[in-house]
Amino acid sequence: MPTIAMSQDRQTVLTTFETTPGTCQDLVDLLTDAYESFISKQPGFIAAGLHVNDAQTRIANYSQWEKREDFQAMLRTDEMRKRNRVINDLCRSFEPVMYDVAAVF
Repeated sequence: MPTIAMSQDRQTVLTTFETTPGTCQDLVDLLTDAYESFISKQPGFIAAGLHVNDAQTRIANYSQWEKREDFQAMLRTDEMRKRNRVINDLCRSFEPVMYDVAAVF
């Protein structure tokens, strides 16, 4: 389970996907499979969550990694590059962005 805390010992990545109601569930299924069978088994992975807006036009993904380099290494694997090509076909765009936690309330 993700833990939101101000610390220097983890990398937070937020990824947003623009999709359509007709492909939203297919994309959630692909992302779920990617996390269950591959991403969660990569070195440095801590936790992740998927969120879908009520219109089913956006998916937000929150993930945590031990180090920024762990996330980057996962993205560079042949497996994830292949999966990202399929994911890209189901959405208008997606963008992973690395963040530092600035405050917790």
